[in-house]
Amino acid sequence: MFDVFGSVKGLLKIDSVCIDNNVFRLHYKATVVILVAFSLLVTSRQYIGDPIDCIVDEIPLNVMDTYCWIYSTFTIPNRLTGRVGQDIVQPGVSSHVDGKDDVKYHKYYQWVCFVLFFQAMLFYVPRYLWKTWEGGRIKMLVIDLNCPIVSDDCKNDRKRLLVDYFTTNLHMQNFYAFRFFICEVLNFINVVGQIFFMDFFLDGEFSTYGSDVLKFTEMEPEEREDPMSRVFPKVTKCTFHKYGPSGSVQKFDGLCVLPLNIVNEKIYVFLWFWFIFLSVLSGISLIYRCCVIVGPKMRLYLLRAKCRIASAEQVETIANKCEVGDWFVLYQLGQEHRSADLQRGNVGSSEETRRERDCITNVNDQVGREWKPYCYILKRHSKRSTTDQSAKFCDDRQDCK
Repeated sequence: MFDVFGSVKGLLKIDSVCIDNNVFRLHYKATVVILVAFSLLVTSRQYIGDPIDCIVDEIPLNVMDTYCWIYSTFTIPNRLTGRVGQDIVQPGVSSHVDGKDDVKYHKYYQWVCFVLFFQAMLFYVPRYLWKTWEGGRIKMLVIDLNCPIVSDDCKNDRKRLLVDYFTTNLHMQNFYAFRFFICEVLNFINVVGQIFFMDFFLDGEFSTYGSDVLKFTEMEPEEREDPMSRVFPKVTKCTFHKYGPSGSVQKFDGLCVLPLNIVNEKIYVFLWFWFIFLSVLSGISLIYRCCVIVGPKMRLYLLRAKCRIASAEQVETIANKCEVGDWFVLYQLGQEHRSADLQRGNVGSSEETRRERDCITNVNDQVGREWKPYCYILKRHSKRSTTDQSAKFCDDRQDCK
């Protein structure tokens, strides 16, 4: 069991450079890990254990097991309720009349592990596209700025290159940002589409599966119909035909136990709640993104919330010069500085003072380092504008020099 989940631990590693956001990471990290782990778990029980056991006296057990696994088993939907041992053998397992009683065939169980892995790959597609389109731009801009062992001369050179890049490419980064927004839309389309895909895969049972399970737990025992037994029955029927001694066709009904469905029913209950949560969160994220795109005041508010070391007027100076793409790159730079600091434990100021040497892990000093790109760029643009106060602010800041 531990080997199964240990094989996916590599997907949980922290990226050295952050090029997306938390909601995006829920898609390509958390969901991919969950789906791959479930796929490996089902595979280990399906191909290493015994996924099906069938009982019939006249047919060898291994033949019956193989036949029923390949050609599927079935249940009787209108026999799901009743007294087990008196009215029915098991939920959905009872005598039936061909042509009169509805029969539901269960063919999905041999495909579950493959479908889960396929879904994991689909969740990684937007991440792959964005990583390809992004091309390492953020990593190129922040390299060496967060490393404590790099000389100050090297850091100063990197700072100048960062400011020069932003100034040179001002108003030219909208396409870069909109490609990220496209990937966010793809994430939302993917998770909603996969809900419909799983509903198709389970013969229309997935869309209400989680809510039916919740209702089942609140009903009286004599009235309730277990949705998990309906979708993932543990005991089913299987019909085997062969020629008898006289050459006539003989029919044999057998009972099949599907221990794998004990795992499947829990997996899909979790996936129902997870996909609903993820689709709602992704929808909220898209609404937020639309507000950012069409609302300059929204972008200004976000910069103010992050860059607390500057006054509102100073942040507004640079926000007014930025289009959506410029704001997005600037926001990503600030996010990258923060994530890099947290990973390395370098949350102190970068000044050559005793505070850097002795208090490098002091969280209270993080603000002075976390959003330096704003200060550098603000200084550059402030000197070109008539806002003397903004220029003076950056000239006075030691961590902008």
